[in-house]
Amino acid sequence: MKSTVEIANRFREVILNGTWIANTNFKDQLENLDWKIAVSPVQNLNTIAVLAQHIHYYINGINQVFKGGTLDIKDKFSFDFPSIHSQEQWNFFLTRFWNDAEEFASLVEQMPVGKLDEGFVEVQYGTYKRNIEAMIEHSYYHLGQIVLIKKQLNNLT
Repeated sequence: MKSTVEIANRFREVILNGTWIANTNFKDQLENLDWKIAVSPVQNLNTIAVLAQHIHYYINGINQVFKGGTLDIKDKFSFDFPSIHSQEQWNFFLTRFWNDAEEFASLVEQMPVGKLDEGFVEVQYGTYKRNIEAMIEHSYYHLGQIVLIKKQLNNLT
């Protein structure tokens, strides 16, 4: 199997459909989640909604680069999102999240294998491969937070 297909499938595992690493994924944790739970604060932690939007922010920004655009995302803005006030808004966000995640995976799959070792935008950002792998690792990090926050919220009810 081509390495770009393998890394795309690893990305799909954490966001869309896998259970091998964490026994869950973002879609499994969020798809049927009531918006009120998604926006419920636990102590001083980020909400589930904010963590999901944070990961989507990076997926969307990297997709832009994959399609030949500029890298416009900034860490300082990666937690700044409009509040979600309804199930409809939450569902709309989730649909965008799943679609943009699948686009990310598809763009990685279509990438020539040699592209993985090329520089990503600027030298300090490393290679395409490093950025894709960082996206996967970053996603698992926040997926773990979401799982723990959901457990804490369930203990409060």
